[in-house]
Amino acid sequence: MTDTVVASASREVVIGFDRPFVVIGERINPTGRKVLAREMKAGDYHRVVADAVSQVEAGAHMLDVNAGIPLADEPAILAEAVRLVQSVSDVPLSIDSSIVAALESGLAVYDGKPLVNSVTGEEDRLESVLPLVARHGAAVVAISNDETGISEDPNVRFEVARKIVERAQDHGIPTSDVVVDPLVMPIGAINSAGRQVMHLISRLREELKVNTTCGASNVSFGLPNRNGINSAFLTMAIGAGMTSAITNPLHGEVMQAVLGADVMMGNDPDCMRWIAKYREPRASGGARGNRRDRPRRRRRG
Repeated sequence: MTDTVVASASREVVIGFDRPFVVIGERINPTGRKVLAREMKAGDYHRVVADAVSQVEAGAHMLDVNAGIPLADEPAILAEAVRLVQSVSDVPLSIDSSIVAALESGLAVYDGKPLVNSVTGEEDRLESVLPLVARHGAAVVAISNDETGISEDPNVRFEVARKIVERAQDHGIPTSDVVVDPLVMPIGAINSAGRQVMHLISRLREELKVNTTCGASNVSFGLPNRNGINSAFLTMAIGAGMTSAITNPLHGEVMQAVLGADVMMGNDPDCMRWIAKYREPRASGGARGNRRDRPRRRRRG
């Protein structure tokens, strides 16, 4: 059994086999959000703070923080966003950037053990990101692509993941601190993408014994009713062994799918989390409740 422990200053979250699924809130990301990008670039973080609070209230266990804005000072913006999010929430963070200097800036101000998002199998990324992760004692997302791009062959993606895990070990990063992203492809463009990723998730769990994550909404790109597809995907991915995902916790059907899958996998003992979320409150009238809420007795004779 593999446990990946991440933490804020006051709260610890464990991503692991046979544990409740970890939802990483995706909304603090200016990609595709022009208003948020413009505000963050101008030093206005009120929407970042609001998104942090609303996602945690909706059930996110962690938050992904990204500041990828073209022609902006990403290291400074990411550091400020990390500081502000930690000031209004106690959940652990995923510090998300493709720029090493921004990752370093975010890690420098973080209080706890974060998840670094991300490293790929490209040589320059391995040799720039992994030493940074090791120096800060962080965990890291390993994305299964390299200099050749993203392969449609899940076996090739598996070998890239193996390479990253082995190189992480060379830098003193244990396998438990590597969370592999098998790369979810759009099902509308690649009809076999669902089967491919389920197969890959199982192999990563059974052979490499690593935890997994993904950008869950990628699977539904270009399709109508994306939340329906995302919900179906997450339920099946959890069944295949996926242990976390970056997704939008504000979508009720997605969170319901996650909680339901935890029940079915036996990771919600006695269904207590499900009951706490969905049981209707008792009607007024004390512990006995309303007559209509009580089971009916069968009449004799």
